Amino acid sequence: MGAPVSVGVVALDPVLEAGTRTTLLACPDLTVCEPVDARVAVLTVDRPGPAELDMVRATRALRHSPAVVLVAGALASGDALHALAAGARGLLPRRDADAPRLAHAVLAASRDDCTLPPRLLEQLLDRPADARHTTGGWTDGMLSDRERSVLRLLADGHETAEIAQRLAYSPRTVTTVVHDITQRFRLRNRAHAVAYALRAGLL
Repeated sequence: MGAPVSVGVVALDPVLEAGTRTTLLACPDLTVCEPVDARVAVLTVDRPGPAELDMVRATRALRHSPAVVLVAGALASGDALHALAAGARGLLPRRDADAPRLAHAVLAASRDDCTLPPRLLEQLLDRPADARHTTGGWTDGMLSDRERSVLRLLADGHETAEIAQRLAYSPRTVTTVVHDITQRFRLRNRAHAVAYALRAGLL
């Protein structure tokens, strides 16, 4: 077993911050520290509004660029898209944020994997394509079948090794596919790529 993953907590409400810290302290694979020193930051909010999305961006801009897991009391599909576009690598409704699920989301984020709860993913996929605010540049012809397959599995919450196994690729190939997508469309990370693909109706 490797060293515990360092995780910090950011919240506008001190009660939410204290509750999140207590939950994280129950996870043996994690060690709680200040956000500025953390590999992953957990942001706990009521709902991802403009101020909360600014918190996601500001946390990503910290010295070590920690990955961000957003825990929200209310998390609609539109909120999820905005949070992913702002740089969040994991989303979790507060009602589901028990120690095992929160630890899973944090550990996945530390490996640069994106996690979404199944119910939220279903809501995103059920939205009409014209409601996903298609952005210029995302068209079916600009993503290969392989790229779409990788993005679909990322959207389902699978990690790099799982995607490689399911598609019979090497983990390095999966990483390269994601890197190519993010570079081509000038996206920040794999979560951002999934968010934009969902908004464009490609998944």
